[in-house]
Amino acid sequence: MSVLEQLLEYQKKDAELKKIEQELASSEERKKLAQARSFMKNAEGRIAAEDARAVQLKNLRDELIARVEEAGHAIAEYSDLDEMIEGGGDIAFYKKNALQLQERLRAAKGELNKILAEIEALSAEYKKMMEQGKAANRQAKEYAEKYKAVQNSRAAEVQALNAELAELAKGIPASTLEKYKQKRHENVFPVLVPLKGGMCVCGMDFSLAQQKKLESGDVIECEHCRRFVYKA
Repeated sequence: MSVLEQLLEYQKKDAELKKIEQELASSEERKKLAQARSFMKNAEGRIAAEDARAVQLKNLRDELIARVEEAGHAIAEYSDLDEMIEGGGDIAFYKKNALQLQERLRAAKGELNKILAEIEALSAEYKKMMEQGKAANRQAKEYAEKYKAVQNSRAAEVQALNAELAELAKGIPASTLEKYKQKRHENVFPVLVPLKGGMCVCGMDFSLAQQKKLESGDVIECEHCRRFVYKA
């Protein structure tokens, strides 16, 4: 059997293996497993972001509480306003300061209430996400087991095909087989295609010299799609 014949037979068996791989990848169990894992990965990022926001909100809350307390203490100093006025204090000045302090206190309380509301909402969202994460984790484990069972149901076929491929590989030059496997890995399939009308399946023209070379049973790598081209 020539190298070309070996390659074509290798590709034939490899196509059977690829079909099984595609069927496994498109199985409902595999899809559900991928969905659960994707959700868990996204949830991890969202939880990390919410953790960071929670720290920010805590710092803002502490800062605002300090501002409220500070404004409250300052306002308390005006509790003896009558005595301050009797002592010769400027009533207009005291009134202006008291109004400013009240405005600062009102603004700080308003901001604090917003922060507390956001903290409460964030806490509820965090709890919800944790519950969803636990459910996704349970689902991932469940479908991982189901997908493993599906894989096991095809294991004998895969093993037999791999054994045939290993035997066929013995008659193919190592460098050629390595290129084949690389293209297969890059989802270039079929790797070997016949020359039709002086062209590759991708539409790339082959020169007369190249076509002459193919008549001897060689293969040529297409410059455009990188497939191996042969003459049937």
